[in-house]
Amino acid sequence: MTGTALVSVNVDQEIIDLARRHKAAGGVGLQVLNIVGGQAENLLERLPDGVKNRLEDATTKALEVAMSAAHQSRGVVKDQQSWLNTALATAMGAAGGAGGLPTALAELPVTTTVLLRAIQGIAHEYGFDPADPEIRKECLLVFGSAGPLADDDGADMAFLSARVTLTGATVHGIIARIAPRLSVVLGQKLAAQTVPILGAAAGAATNYAYFSYYQEMAHVHFSLRALSQKSGHSREALVERMKIATKNL
Repeated sequence: MTGTALVSVNVDQEIIDLARRHKAAGGVGLQVLNIVGGQAENLLERLPDGVKNRLEDATTKALEVAMSAAHQSRGVVKDQQSWLNTALATAMGAAGGAGGLPTALAELPVTTTVLLRAIQGIAHEYGFDPADPEIRKECLLVFGSAGPLADDDGADMAFLSARVTLTGATVHGIIARIAPRLSVVLGQKLAAQTVPILGAAAGAATNYAYFSYYQEMAHVHFSLRALSQKSGHSREALVERMKIATKNL
């Protein structure tokens, strides 16, 4: 974002609006649980041990592939509206779930790439350049939030403060930091897609939920960054105010 001049903004109202957006985003996971008839905490138990043991490595590789492919695609395919990204992901989830675990695993890096590209588009929407190495790292940080099946608001909020020092941090270092958490999130998604009979429906619902959630988190993330620049308040201070606003909703 160019320019450093501060502008007059109603910080309190913007914080309340962001808190509402953040809180509403978490509700999309309920539709997944309704379809699979389970609870988020026991979804992972449905996966074979061999898959569970490889989830973190698979997530790391998916993020590395996504970083390269999403960035390269920006010169070929223009940014799409959020609803179109979600519709595409929903179709991919249905295809991935239809074939059970093998196709769901194959779909994982593709979905991650499309989602990261959508996050980059949202960063651009707020005036940030996705080609900037620091913004590319910020896009990755969005994956550090809890997934739509989580109910840990504290964990959801923690990533927004971006306590990872971006300056000097490598992309691989950030991936290593967020991969363990994201592997649990994606493991829940994979497990939902392997539900017998409901595989395609569960795959569509999980991708709809995850795309809706992470795109909303990207809006909150980059809104806070833009608000910090406009108002002169530090992002950490704005996050603390947002935590309080969220609790009061």
